[in-house]
Parts: sequence; C-alpha cells; structure tokens
Amino acid sequence: MKARMMKFTPQLRLGLRTKVILISSFLLLLPWLGYKYVWEMEKLLRQGQEQTLIGTTRAVATALNERPNLFNLQASFLKSVEKGKDLYAYDLQNPIKLDGKLSDWHDYDSQMVNYGRDYVQFSRRPYSASNSINFKHMVGKYQGYLYAVFEVNDKSPIMRRKNSTRVDRSDHLIIAMTSPNGEFQRYVISPYESGWVNAFHITEPTDDNQDSATSYNTSMIDPASLVAASDIQGFWQNTESGYNLELRIPLTMLGNKLGFAFYDINNSRNRIIDTIIGTSNTSHLNRLGTVLVPSPEIDKILKGMGHNSSRISVIDRHQRILAQTGDIQDSDGVWSSSVKYSEDDDSWWSAFEQNVLHPLYYKFLISAPQQFIDSQQDAANLKGVHISQALQGRGYSQWRLSEDKKAMILAAAYPIWLDNNVMGAVVAEESTNGIQTLRNRALEKLFNIILAIMAIGTITLFLFASNISSRIRQLRDEAELSIDSQGRIQKTISPAKGSDEIADLSRSLASMVGRLGQYNHYLENLSSRLSHELRTPVAVVRSSIENLSMHNQDEDSQRYIARAQDGIHRLSTILSSMTEATRIEQSLQGAEKEKFPLNELVTGCMHGYQMAFPEQQFKVQVPEVNVMIEGAPDYLAQLLDKLIANAEDFSHNESEIEVSLSSETIQAQTYASIIVSNHGPLLPDNMTDQLLNSMISIRTQDKQNKPHLGLGLFIARLITEYHNGKIMLRNRTDNKGVEVIVTLPLGTNDK
Repeated sequence: MKARMMKFTPQLRLGLRTKVILISSFLLLLPWLGYKYVWEMEKLLRQGQEQTLIGTTRAVATALNERPNLFNLQASFLKSVEKGKDLYAYDLQNPIKLDGKLSDWHDYDSQMVNYGRDYVQFSRRPYSASNSINFKHMVGKYQGYLYAVFEVNDKSPIMRRKNSTRVDRSDHLIIAMTSPNGEFQRYVISPYESGWVNAFHITEPTDDNQDSATSYNTSMIDPASLVAASDIQGFWQNTESGYNLELRIPLTMLGNKLGFAFYDINNSRNRIIDTIIGTSNTSHLNRLGTVLVPSPEIDKILKGMGHNSSRISVIDRHQRILAQTGDIQDSDGVWSSSVKYSEDDDSWWSAFEQNVLHPLYYKFLISAPQQFIDSQQDAANLKGVHISQALQGRGYSQWRLSEDKKAMILAAAYPIWLDNNVMGAVVAEESTNGIQTLRNRALEKLFNIILAIMAIGTITLFLFASNISSRIRQLRDEAELSIDSQGRIQKTISPAKGSDEIADLSRSLASMVGRLGQYNHYLENLSSRLSHELRTPVAVVRSSIENLSMHNQDEDSQRYIARAQDGIHRLSTILSSMTEATRIEQSLQGAEKEKFPLNELVTGCMHGYQMAFPEQQFKVQVPEVNVMIEGAPDYLAQLLDKLIANAEDFSHNESEIEVSLSSETIQAQTYASIIVSNHGPLLPDNMTDQLLNSMISIRTQDKQNKPHLGLGLFIARLITEYHNGKIMLRNRTDNKGVEVIVTLPLGTNDK
C-alpha cells in the first residue's frame, strides 16, 4: 500500500496545482488581452479618421480648383497683407444693436486692432499717445450687412454746430470704399450730438495727383456736394474718454476696398484739422486698404457638399478665412455614426447595465468624452503646421489638444490650385470624441464579458474550493473521531478512492491510524500480560524468601531478607495497580445503577477517612436534604477514595482537607458538585488536563514512600465519565493549594 501511494504522489500533486495555476492565469490574462485589443483598435480608427479627413479636404479643394472669380473678388490676389490697413470682416454670431455701448462686441476684443502713431495720416504737431486721438476698431459681417465699431480716445471732441451745413469743421469720419463695379465712393459722418447718425455721400471728385498733406490742409467739403446716404447708419455716443461709434453698411454697396479715417479738431474757435488717423488714406483710390468679406459663393459650395461631421474652412493664401461651415463641438468624425444606443431596449439587463455597471465603469475604468472649449483662432490669420504645409502645395494633417486640454482634435489641410499657383487651402477639423465613444462602447462590452467570465470563474472556483474544503473538513472530523482524548483508537479512517492530493492524504492518514491502532492495542494489553507473566515469578520469590526467613539466620541475613520482602511487596503493589484501571474499566461496563442519597455516601466515607488518617484534619460541608443520584455507590465511593488519597499526599502538614457537596440547577438540569480542596503545591502550567490521563504523576521524591503509577486521577475520571459527569482540576482562588471539582447530573427538574 505504501509503495502504491508513493507511486501516485508526484502525479497527484502536479494535478491540483496545475489546475489552480491554469485557471488563475486565464482569468488574469483575459482582461489584459482584451484591453490591449481595444487600444490597438482605437489606434487603427484614428489612422482611418486621419485618412478620411485628408480625403475630405482633397475633395473640397478639388471643387474649388481653377475658379479665379472666387478669389479675385476677395482680394486674394494681393502679394502681401498689411495688418490694420487690409481689413477682415469677421463672421458675427449675433446681430449688433446700434446703441454706442459696445456690449455686443465684448466677445471680439481679441480681434480688435489698436490704431495709434503708426496709422497717423497727418498731424500738425508731434503725435503724443496720451494727448492725441487713437482708437480700437474691427469690422464684422452678419446677414448682408457690414458692421464697424470704433472706440475712440479723444481728450476734446468737437461736435458739429447746430444748423451748420459744414461737416468738415468738427470731428468727423470719412468712409472710402469701392463699389461692386469698382467705382471710388466717399462718405462722411459728422454728428451734432450723441445719438443716431446717417452718412452723407460726397459726390465731388478727388484729385489723385494732389499731395495728401496739401489736400488735408486745403481741401474743404462743399455742402452742395453732400447727398444723404440713408443706407449707411450708425450711433455716435460720447464717453468720458472720447466717443464710441457703431456703423452698419449694406454689403451690396461694398467692393473689395475699404478705409476709415478720423479727422480730429482740437480748437473749437478756428476749427482747423489737427490730426488725421485712419486705417488707410481715404482721399485716393490707390491708397485704400482692402476688405475681405467671407465669400457667400464659397459658403454655398461648402454647404452643398453636405459635410456635417467636420468643421471645414476655406482660407486664402494670406491665411484668412473665406468661408466656414460646421461646429467643432459636433464634429465627432464619421465614426460617431457607428455608435448606436439601444434606447428601445427595456430588458432587465439593459436597465442593470445603464444604472449599475456603466456608472461604475465611468467612475473607475473609463473616461467619458467631455465638453471642451476650443475657441476659433483669429479668422484673419489662421496658423498651424498643416496650414503652412498646405499653402506650400502639400496636404498635411496634425493632432493637437483643445484649448482646455480636454479633447484631442485632428486638423488637416489641402491646397487649392489656380494656374499652378496655390491660391488658398481647405482646412478641416474634427474631435476624437466619436472614436472615444466607440472605444468606450467596446470597453463596456469587454468589461461585461470579463465580469461574466469572472463570475463564472468565481462560481467555479467557489464550488471547487467548497468541494476541497468539505473533503478536508470530513477528513479532519474522521481524524478527530478516530482517536479519543486518551490517545485510544475508536474508529478507523475510510481511505478515499480519488486521484488527487486529498485522496492521497486520506489514504496516508488511514494507514497511519491503522498502525497506531495496532500499537495502541499492544500497549493496552501490555499491563495485563506483564501482570500475568510476573505474578508467577513474584510468587516463587515471595515463597522462597518466606521459607528462608523461617530458618535461624544471623542478624545480617535477617536484614537482607526483610529488604527483599519489602521489595517483593512493592512489586506486588505495582502489579496490582497496573491491572486496577483495566479491571475498573471492564467492571464499569457491567455495573448496575441504583438511586441513592449521595450526601449519605459522602458523609459515611468521610467518617472512614477520619479513622484511616487520624492525623489528618477534614472539613466537611454536606447538605442535610437528601441529594438523590442514580449511579453505582461502590464506584462513587472508590472515586472519593482516590480524591482523598491524592489530596492527603499533597497536603501540607497540619492543614485541613475541605470536602463539600452541593447541588444547583442550570437550564432545567440539576447537578451535584463534589469539591475536594487541600493546601499544598500549585498545579504546573499546562498540566491540568494531562494529570487526568494514565501514568501521569508530579509527586516529588519526598512523597514516594510507596509506589505510584499516576493512575488515581485517571480512575477517578473513568468513574466520573461513567456517571456522565465531568472532573476538573484547578488552583484555588487564594493560590494556596489545589481543588478537584466533580460535577454529576442528578436529573431533569420537572418544576
């Protein structure tokens, strides 16, 4: 059997360990592989989005190639653009209320240009930024109108006199432009006071050959040449630092050139022009600056393309936006259309997924797309590597973070060609929120699958572990029941028939318990065999010594014979003690119980102990009421004999032995307690329970006047257990000795 167990052991140990390792590795490897797969999928989707966006810009650029009218009308033919002189009309998001308060322009503060020393056209004295006129200005487009705003700083604004027909003897604004057919037009605004204003058309011609400085000094606007231009409207509002002016001009009046110039008068008496400052020289056509208004024709082309998943812009070669469509907040890319929500799914799983699983995923594992801020760059000067590459004739794309760094934005640009020259570029931008949403959906499904696998794996491992633990507990229970507290084998362990480590352990324990049972049986019969085998030679020696003592011997011989007789007597006592426990255990099996008063038994025995130990003092406490018990009186008396003999051996000289009998009821069960207490040495630590076993003794050498095998308390325990009682040893509460407590059941209380 041992050889067979050794043969199976290596294979069995490998089996259970391999199962656990394989299952654990599978559960740990699966989430990592799935997570890596989703991230690789996102990389591929981003590459696909990049190629798709470049293709979009190429398609739009193809529709705009070789169409010169789209760019000539927008002054894209200029070789260079001068900031401040060449104006750009920004797309306004809301209509402008002409009230002079400038509250509608606060969102466009970054687009306003400061006009100061560098934009002075004429000045009678050295220009000073603190005392001379300067202003902030921008133009914008909204629904067929060009809006202009001026925030002018002027220490002493001079208004036009009431009822005066002269418009050039006060602070006034000259507006110069070309009409759609290229004609040079000039207008003047010179108000009497703050409020609504209209422009006057200056119909007199200008001399393009006249020096500008001379024209500023000598030219006068003939009131007869003024014609009311009600289409140009505005609002003039004086302020503490100067005045504000808001204008509205119909785009139908405007060509591709535009300029504004403020004529400042500081002396209210002579009313001579002191300073002229403006966007450009408004007296000559060839000195006007240009104005770029986003092209409605290009805008129609973009909208006709039907692109609504990108923000698409068309720019000229000066990086100014000609047209734009789409919103970056809604530009999730073409992949956003692949994300479908099961809104109509009202199953319990869908509700559980939406209400429980998804909140947990998005709190700890997944980052949801967030609302981001990515304000439009300066539409008059778009920048970026992709734009510079496109204006050099190469399509290009780049990734960048949004302004608040909450989203990744993909931008692509492609050139627009005209006669082998780059006239502009198409710029398209998309966020990766669509891909991120698609990735999140994949991660949700992945985590659902992982949870399902982990749940199945957990249940499988739980069942597997429960099976193992139940088998181990069963093996433990069999091992505990196989050996009692005295080390005797009560029942054998049934060997398991399995092929794993637990079955191998069960067979090993069964074999071990079997061998222990054989050895225990040998020890149990050893005392009887020794007693039987030694009694005959002891009897022979005793008879021989007795015969020898009957003959006359000298004094020395008699002394040796006496010592031999004493040894034979001790040996006989040892043999009797060796068989006493076995005899009592066997006789208890056939003993008959009877009902008798336990208090009378204790009282009678104590009288006998007083005569047997006349020098020993006893203190007895026994109730006068009969304590009836069902048991064997002879064995209970023998129990008291062992307890008293043990107490007498360990009692200090002249100290009394206390014996008490009492009864108490615990949970409807009545018990009798016999306590034997003596003054003497305390019990050693961790020896309380062992002293109740056989062959255990702690007597010192001064107490070994007769042989002791440590069977007294063992016999007392056998008798107590026969009566279904309990016996316990402990030190006294005053630590002056030891007491033995025997608890015996009396019966059920029927009250």
